[in-house]
Amino acid sequence: MSKIFQAFLTGLFFTFLLDFLLFLGVFLNYIQFLEIDLYYNILFADNQNIIVFLLFTSIIGYLITYVENTKIVLSSILFLFTLASSSLIPKIGYEIGKKLLMKTNVTYKEKRYSFTGDAYYDGRKTITFYDYELKKVIVLQKDKLIK
Repeated sequence: MSKIFQAFLTGLFFTFLLDFLLFLGVFLNYIQFLEIDLYYNILFADNQNIIVFLLFTSIIGYLITYVENTKIVLSSILFLFTLASSSLIPKIGYEIGKKLLMKTNVTYKEKRYSFTGDAYYDGRKTITFYDYELKKVIVLQKDKLIK
C-alpha cells in the first residue's frame, strides 16, 4: 500500500512541475502577448483538466516507482519535460494557448448590442473578446450578457 501511495505522490509532484511549465509558457506567450488582464494563479487553477492531470500522475508515478530500467524512466521524464518546456518558445506557447483558450467566431448578446468575433479568454467574470465589427479587443462583463 505504501508503494502505491509513493507512486501517486511522486507522479503528482512531477505532473505538477510539467503542468506549471506548460501554463507558464501559455501565460507568457499568449496571455501577456494579447495583454489580457489575468493573474497567473487564476489561469493555472481555472484551466486544469483533472482527468488528464490524474492520467499523467498515474503514468509518471508508475514509471518512476515500478519500472526498474533507469534509461526508460529518465528518457520518458526528459521527453515530457522537453515537451512541457517547449511552451516557453513564443510561437509554440501562443499556439498552445490559442488551442486551449480561444473560441473563434462566437456571438455574445447584451440587451442592446450583439458582438461577433473571437473570445481570447473566457474568465470568471469577464470575457476578453476581439470584435470583428469594431476591429478591436473589448472586455465583456459576463453578468450583462444574455444567455
